[in-house]
Amino acid sequence: MTISDTQTSIGGGARELDSSYADLFHVAPCGYLTTTPDGVITRVNGTLEAWTGRCAAELVGSRFVDLLATAGQLFYETRYATVLEQSGEAREVALSIRCADGRDLPVLVNAIRVPAEDGRQEEIRTAVFDATERQERERQLLLARRQAEASEARVRLLQDASIAFGLAMNEQELAEALISRARTGLLAVGAAVLLLNGNQETGVIADGVQVDPLLSTAIVGLVSQAIETGEIVTVERLEQADAIAPDLGSAMREQHLSALSIAPLRGATGTKGILLCFYDRDQDFDAETLAVEAAIARHAAQVLRRVRLQDELAHRALHDQLTGLGNRKLLEERLDAEISGAERDGRPLSVVFIDLDGFKPINDELGHRLGDDVLVEVAGRLRHAARASDLVARYGGDEFVVVCRNADATSAGVLAERFRLEVERPLRSLPARYAVAASIGVATWDPGLRSGPVETDRLLHLADEAMYVSKRTGRNRVTSVSA
Repeated sequence: MTISDTQTSIGGGARELDSSYADLFHVAPCGYLTTTPDGVITRVNGTLEAWTGRCAAELVGSRFVDLLATAGQLFYETRYATVLEQSGEAREVALSIRCADGRDLPVLVNAIRVPAEDGRQEEIRTAVFDATERQERERQLLLARRQAEASEARVRLLQDASIAFGLAMNEQELAEALISRARTGLLAVGAAVLLLNGNQETGVIADGVQVDPLLSTAIVGLVSQAIETGEIVTVERLEQADAIAPDLGSAMREQHLSALSIAPLRGATGTKGILLCFYDRDQDFDAETLAVEAAIARHAAQVLRRVRLQDELAHRALHDQLTGLGNRKLLEERLDAEISGAERDGRPLSVVFIDLDGFKPINDELGHRLGDDVLVEVAGRLRHAARASDLVARYGGDEFVVVCRNADATSAGVLAERFRLEVERPLRSLPARYAVAASIGVATWDPGLRSGPVETDRLLHLADEAMYVSKRTGRNRVTSVSA
């Protein structure tokens, strides 16, 4: 082989090698570019051209920073260029390139600063990697993490609510616990609980909001809607409130409210109450948020049923089932307490013992059902005639006892006469030929007049004996004694 043949062979190999490197450069699985130290692009490969939708002629001579989305440009100017200048390289910098079609391409950038040598100018060589799939994976991971955190927060909220509701001993405590969880867990600026018994409102408890002006507006219609459907009703923004009723929007604006939700406390036997949550910003009530609110409302309804059942059982244990008056157990407990209070405060205490005259013939001749009607009507009259501080109790059969706090002999005599006149009036449930009257005995104890204490049984016994004196001396009269 001649020298010229050898040179030709070497030259051909060099050209093939150059072509191979050029092909590797342009079809590399990453974008590649070089820039001057001040960021002007001098070379780009075909991959970057394809990704950006811009040809080399358009890219070369422009600044690399101008390819970036707005946020990336700010980062480039404040951080990227500084790091590259100080350390000579930058690794896995997350940026976004603005493509020719207007979309943003998420990328990771590695760059290295190559100093000038052997007549070559200083330049920056940059590799650009498509981060679309990585960004999507990260987004999915972040979404999953947020969902897990939200799920954990919901579980904690429901657990916390369950504990708080379980500690409630009455409706007031339950309503306060429900309002507290609505404000902390549902991020409401104010909340209110409207308690219902059947179709009757039994009370409203609120915190963080003046509920009366709101309940006087069209929100009442929304409450009715929640009760009828058993579903949560929402108002997401003031414009929606205005569309429902101008007075609702005005009432919300006055308290700087923008949204609300109305959740029925619905149990197996119907709606027992309403939870109203108020927000100072527009709300997008998504399905998960509504599900949590509904779960809290359902649990509160279950606890409310339990509390009311306990109250009913406690009431039954201390009250007469026929008349609704206190029974003998409640009478004894209350009289014990009143004796202690009277002795402590030095105030008088009186017991009025009432026995119905003419009741036995009614029971025997007209039957127990009509006799029960008479007892119920008499009980209502005694309750109406008594003072608010007096306890009216059914002692047994046709006997009633009234405990009169802070009543001396004179005051108790006036009250007893009022009871007698109330009983004596014709009863609606009786035929005209039947009449009922009352023989009454009054026993008064005044710790300010004598030093010795008195016992419950003693005071009741004295009033009972005085009542029998009234019976023996003509009935339908009042007899008073002092303990």
